[in-house]
Amino acid sequence: MAHITRAFHGNDSTGSAWLTGAVAGIAGGGAEVLWIALYGRLSGTDAALVASGITGAFSPGLSASGLAVPFGLAIHMTIALVLGMAIAVLLDLFVPRLRGTAFEVAAVVGLLLAVWAINFFLVLPAVDPAFVGLVPYWASLTSKMLFGAAAAFVLRFRP
Repeated sequence: MAHITRAFHGNDSTGSAWLTGAVAGIAGGGAEVLWIALYGRLSGTDAALVASGITGAFSPGLSASGLAVPFGLAIHMTIALVLGMAIAVLLDLFVPRLRGTAFEVAAVVGLLLAVWAINFFLVLPAVDPAFVGLVPYWASLTSKMLFGAAAAFVLRFRP
């Protein structure tokens, strides 16, 4: 129980996980945005449809508005920030010995693979089935793996 309390009240390692995790999440979310933009450019797909789709998953009425793309990006980056913090804190709490090792990179990427699978095979088909078809599975999986790589890179620099 003490290690759980540490996560919320902070100590030298876990306390810094919140901030570093937030930065890792922003880096990961940014990597995903850049990848989807590149994918869209190379494939002739309108990448803005992905951002609009994110908005539609949260508020279907806003998905056709002029604010759908900026709202979608804001929602995406907020989720990315929270996900980065959760990963950093969970790693520090449950597998602190992985810190700074190649195994930590594998753990981060593996966690993001699990997030992708849950999202694309369970959550999105129930919430917004059309979103799943906006980009092929391989492109969305690549996006999530790039999130993991970027987040793992940032996490290597936490104090």
